[in-house]
Amino acid sequence: MSLTAQLANLGSEVGRTSKWISKGKDKMAESAFIRALDLFDLTIKYARLGLPNRNEALKELCYSRDLFTKAYLEKDIHELYLLDKYFYHYSVAYSRTM
Repeated sequence: MSLTAQLANLGSEVGRTSKWISKGKDKMAESAFIRALDLFDLTIKYARLGLPNRNEALKELCYSRDLFTKAYLEKDIHELYLLDKYFYHYSVAYSRTM
């Protein structure tokens, strides 16, 4: 899977996490959060395997993961919304390649 596809999938889980927290559905939010962390970790692992501009990609991925985790734990709806908006652009980019 391309990096764009991976980030689009990851963004879907970030969006689900944000949506469920804003609706007060804690169990659903937790499930989406765990899936998103799994996708973050897999994407970070992939980036270590030889992605062009690997250092920049790893830095961005790790920073995004930290922001996402902090926003989830603090139930910071605004920060989760911003992360969802950030990852949305990967979904658009990926849909244009199909």
